[in-house]
Amino acid sequence: MTKSVPYTGGEKESLQASLDRHREVVLWKVEGLDDERLRRRLTPSGTNLLGLVKHLAANEYGWFCQTFGRETEPLPFDDDDPEADLRVEPGESTADVLAFYARSRAAADRVIAELDLDDVGTAWFGEAVTMRWALIHMIEETARHTGHMDIVRELLDGATGDHRD
Repeated sequence: MTKSVPYTGGEKESLQASLDRHREVVLWKVEGLDDERLRRRLTPSGTNLLGLVKHLAANEYGWFCQTFGRETEPLPFDDDDPEADLRVEPGESTADVLAFYARSRAAADRVIAELDLDDVGTAWFGEAVTMRWALIHMIEETARHTGHMDIVRELLDGATGDHRD
């Protein structure tokens, strides 16, 4: 069942629901595909579905946990390789990447639940940001990449749309 943003919900509830709707799309876009198709590079830059999931997982941890002073597991960011978080290494399985995404979402959800929208953290680039800003940013980030995922999935097997029928 597709989660919807409540028509009369509070701000935090609505932002969380919007993020969750896009998170559901991420999972739907990888559903039913084998490892080869999930890793298949379909753009000159190497974009693939599994790499986008890994990138979103790292960003959930980064924007919600690191920004607000919470622990994370080791993240695939590398100052010398800006594409590291988008690349799925040969030793990483599909199950590994999907589990990483599930853990990052759960950790992010705990931080979101603990904090108010006006609570402030420090972004990786040193600026103060509110939880509201982090939620809006991750909605944008996830929506942007689900659009990429939609195109890649269509190229793989013709499946389109933003949610399951």
